[in-house]
Amino acid sequence: MKTFVSDDTSGLRTPFPPIAEYSFLSDCETCALLAPNGNVEWLCLPRFDSPSVFGAILDRDAGIFRLGPADIEVPTARRYLPGTMVVETSWGTKGGWVICRDVLLIGPWHHEHERSGSHRRSPTDYDADHVLLRMVRCVNGEVQINMDCEPVFDYGRTRGGWEYTGPTYHQGKCTAEGQDIELTLTTDLNIGFEGSRATARHLMKQGESTFCALSWTEHAPPASTEEAYERLVWTAHHWQHWLDHGEFPDHPWRTYLQRSALTLKGLSYAPTGAMIAAATTSLPETPGGERNWDYRYTWIRDSTFMLWGLYSLGFDWEANDFFYFIADVAEAEEGQLQIMYGIDGEAKLVEEELDHLQGYDGAKPVRVGNGAYDQDQHDVWGAVLDSVYLHTKSRDYLPERVWPILKKQVEAALENWSEPDAGIWEVRGESKHFTSSKIMCWVAADRGARLARMREENDKAEEWQQAADEIHADICKNAVDKRGVFTQHYDTDALDASVLLIPLVRFLPADDERVKKTVLAVADELTIDGLVLRYKVEETDDGLSGEEGTFTICSFWLVSALCEIGELSRARDLCEKLLSYASPLGLYAEEIDSRTGRHLGNFPQAFTHLALINAVMHIIRADQDLETKEFSFEDEVTRQQDSQ
Repeated sequence: MKTFVSDDTSGLRTPFPPIAEYSFLSDCETCALLAPNGNVEWLCLPRFDSPSVFGAILDRDAGIFRLGPADIEVPTARRYLPGTMVVETSWGTKGGWVICRDVLLIGPWHHEHERSGSHRRSPTDYDADHVLLRMVRCVNGEVQINMDCEPVFDYGRTRGGWEYTGPTYHQGKCTAEGQDIELTLTTDLNIGFEGSRATARHLMKQGESTFCALSWTEHAPPASTEEAYERLVWTAHHWQHWLDHGEFPDHPWRTYLQRSALTLKGLSYAPTGAMIAAATTSLPETPGGERNWDYRYTWIRDSTFMLWGLYSLGFDWEANDFFYFIADVAEAEEGQLQIMYGIDGEAKLVEEELDHLQGYDGAKPVRVGNGAYDQDQHDVWGAVLDSVYLHTKSRDYLPERVWPILKKQVEAALENWSEPDAGIWEVRGESKHFTSSKIMCWVAADRGARLARMREENDKAEEWQQAADEIHADICKNAVDKRGVFTQHYDTDALDASVLLIPLVRFLPADDERVKKTVLAVADELTIDGLVLRYKVEETDDGLSGEEGTFTICSFWLVSALCEIGELSRARDLCEKLLSYASPLGLYAEEIDSRTGRHLGNFPQAFTHLALINAVMHIIRADQDLETKEFSFEDEVTRQQDSQ
C-alpha cells in the first residue's frame, strides 16, 4: 500500500493518508471515508456509531475495500459530482484512463407495508438503501483494475469468512462468528476468496463499465451495471434536489455554503433527526498524541448553531427534525440534561480504549464511547433554550408539549449557574467558574423570559428576567480583567475563544467597549498565524498533556465576532484565509496546524461547518448592508442634486 510523507519533523513515511485527503460519503444512516487511492478506510455498520467493518484509518489491518487501477494508486483528480455526495476519482495509467464513482445509495421510501423500527421522525419520500456502490468506467485505452474487499468486524477484532451465494462468481457473502452484520458483495466481476479477502482482477477496455455493490440489509443491491448506474443517478439527483430546497446567496463563496450544507445533512441520522459531531473516532488533535475522542454522538451545544445554520439556508425540515430530537431527549431527562447523547437518544456512552488498534499514524489511545457524557457542563440549558427560541421565532409557534420541558431547563440553569463546571471544552481537570458556561445560563434565563412573554405568562417572565439580570451582573463583575477583557473563568486572566460567543448570543451589544476589547484580544493574543486556539494549554488545567492545533470553529467564530464589532475588512481577510484551508473536497476537520495547513482531529467536523456557515453569512450580510448604505447615500445625494 502506498506510503505518504508525514508532516512531522522526522520526515518518516507513513501508510496513513493526511486526514484532509479523505472523501466523505453518507446515506444519512451511516457514512464511509475513502482514501485517495480508492480504499474505503472507514465504514461502521449499520449506524454511524456502530463498530467498524473497514477501519484502516485507525489500523492498517482493521479492514479495507479498494477498487482501482492495479499499477497506480495516486489519482489524477477527485471531486464531488456538483451538488451531490457522489465522489468521482479519475485515474490516468500508461495504458488508459478510468473513472470511478463511489456512493452510498439512497432510494424511495422502503416501509410501504410495515412501519420502520428505527424511524421516529416523519417519513419522507426517500430512504437509505444500505448499499455502498462503486462503479468504474474505462474512458479510453485499457486498464487493469483490482478489487480487494477484506472486512474485519468489531473494530478490527474479528475476521470474516466468505462463501458464494449461488452457482456463479458474481456474489459472495461475508459473515463472522458472534457478529449480527452480514455483508453481501455483488458485482459483474469474477470474484474469488483468499482467506478473509474477496478479490477480483479485470482488464477493462474503452467504453466498458463495471460495478461492485456491498450491501448489509434486506434491501436488494443492484444486479447489473445498468441498474447500478440508474440507482447512482437517482441518488445523485436526490442530493441535487435536496440542495435546491436551500437558499444560497449569489456570491463567490456559495459553493462553500453548499458543501457545508451537504456535509451537515450527511452527518444527520435520518431516523431520529440527530446530528453527529463528526464521522470518526480517535483521529488525533495532536499528531501521535493522546487527544483522541469519539465524536459520533450528538452534542446539545451544537443545537443552537445547527438550527441557526439550517434556518439561515432555508432547510426548515431538517431543522424541525433536529429540534424534535432535542425535545425528545430533554423530555426524557426531566431537566437533568447531559452534554451529549447517542444518535437514538442513548444516555450512557461508556468510554473504552481499544488497545489492539495502532491508531491513526500511531496516535493512541483509540477510544470508543465518550467519558465526557456525564460531565457537569452548564451550557446545555442555554443551548436548548436558544434552540427553542430560534425555532419558535421561525414559526411564531411553540408546541404545547415543549413548554413544560423548557420550564424545567430554565429552573435547572437557575439552580446551577453559580456552581463551577467542566466548561464548553470538556476539560478533564478541576472544575472552574467558566465564563462561557455562565453566559449560557444567562441565555437560558433570557430566552426563557422571552418565551414566557410570548405565552403571556408575565409573572414567570418577570421572575426569569430578574434571574437573567442577576447572572449578567455577576459575569460582568467577575469575568472581566483590568483591561476590560472577558477571561476564561473567574479566577484567571487567561483568554478563551469561547468568549467570542458574547456578541453572537447578544449577551452585550457589539459596540460595548468590553466586547470590542475581548474580540481584539483573542484576535491578537490567542492566535497562531491568525488562526485561533481554544486556549493556551500552558494556562489551562485540561487534564491532558501535549499541544493541540488551532480550532477551526474558533477561527470562524472570530470572523463572525469581527463582523459584529465592525472590523469587516479584518473579518473578510480571515475568512478568505480559512476557506483556503478547506480540504481538496471542501471539507474540514476539527483543527488546523497553522504551520503546515494539516487538518487534525475527527473528520469531517459538523461544528466547523456550522461555524463556517455562520461566518460566511455574516460576511455576505455585512457586505450587503454596506452596499445598501452606499446606495442610500448616493441616492440621497442624487435626490438633493435633482431638487436643486
